[in-house]
Amino acid sequence: MPLKDILPGKLGFGAAPLGNMFRDIPQQEALATVEAAWTEGIRYFDSAPFYGAGLAEIRMGEALASRPRDEYVISTKVGRIILDEIEDVSARDLGEKGEVFKYGRPNRIVNDYSEEATLRSIEDSLKRLKTDRIEIAFVHDVAQDFYGDEWLGVFESARKGAFKALDRLRDEGVIKAWGLGVNRVEPVELLLELEGPSPDGFLLAGRYTLLDHGRALQRVMPKVAERGLGVVVGGPYSSGALVGGPNFEYAPMTPAIREKVARIKAIAERHGISMKAAGLQFSLANPAVLAVIPGASQPSRIAEDRAALEEVIPAEFWGALRENGLVHPDAPLPGAN
Repeated sequence: MPLKDILPGKLGFGAAPLGNMFRDIPQQEALATVEAAWTEGIRYFDSAPFYGAGLAEIRMGEALASRPRDEYVISTKVGRIILDEIEDVSARDLGEKGEVFKYGRPNRIVNDYSEEATLRSIEDSLKRLKTDRIEIAFVHDVAQDFYGDEWLGVFESARKGAFKALDRLRDEGVIKAWGLGVNRVEPVELLLELEGPSPDGFLLAGRYTLLDHGRALQRVMPKVAERGLGVVVGGPYSSGALVGGPNFEYAPMTPAIREKVARIKAIAERHGISMKAAGLQFSLANPAVLAVIPGASQPSRIAEDRAALEEVIPAEFWGALRENGLVHPDAPLPGAN
C-alpha cells in the first residue's frame, strides 16, 4: 500500500532521541515527550531496534500502551537484531555514528538482513512496542555511512532476504507497507532500478533538508513521484544544525555548514520567521514528501514543531534564499518559484 494511504498527517514523531541519542534522557522525560506528541495530534510514530539497542521501542511502547491502537501508525526497522547478551558499547562498530547511542542499552546489536532475521526482528519489535502489529517496516541503513565499501554487499544480502520477506508480509497483510530507511540517496536509487522488489515508499534522513537536498532532488524525488510512492523526511533539522545545535550528520558541523546556517538564519531573522518553520516547510514543499519526522526528547519541542508547520512564511523569504544560492535552483518552494 502506498505510504500516502497510510500516513495520518504531515508531522510525525521520530523516536531516535528516545534511545538516549547523544545524552542520557530520564525515563519520565522520554515518556512525557511522547505524551506531548499525542496531545499535539501526532499519530505517526517511527522507531527502530537500533535506537538505543531497543530502548526507543520499549519507551514508545510504554508511552502508547494505553492509546487506541487503531488511532495511530507505527513504522519501525529491520536489519538489526538486539540480543539479551551484553557487549562493550565503546567497542561497537557503527560506521560514522559510533558515539550516537553510547547512552543506550548495552545489549549486543547484530547486523542481519536475512529473511529469518527480518521475521525475528519484527517479532522482537512487536514485543518491545507492546503491540500486535506495525504498519510500515523500513530496511535500516543499507548504505555507505554504516558499511563503507561493503555497503553493496549488505544491500545484496537485504535484496535476497529482507526485501523478499517484506514483500511477502505485505502481500499477506501482516504489514501494510515497506521500504528503505536510510541516510544516503544511492540505496534508494538502486532499489528503484531493481526488478522484483516492490517498495511502497522511503524514509530518507538528512537528504532532503534545507541544508542538503541537491542530490535527492535530482536523483530520487522525480522517480518516487513517477511511481506514485512517497518519502518521509527524517532529520529535517540536519541533526540539529539548522536550529542552533552543534551537530550536522551526527558529528560536529564543519565551518562551511556553520556559514550556510548563519546565512539562512540572517535572512530568516530579517523576515521574522523561525528556522524550524523554514526547515519543515521547505522539506514538505516537494510533492514527493509525505511527512517530516523531527526527533524530540523534550515535551516543549513538540509544540514548537507543530507551530513551525503552521507558521506563515512570506514568499519573499524563499525568494531571498533562491537569490542567495542557498537552495537548489530547481527545488520546489512554498509560495515562491
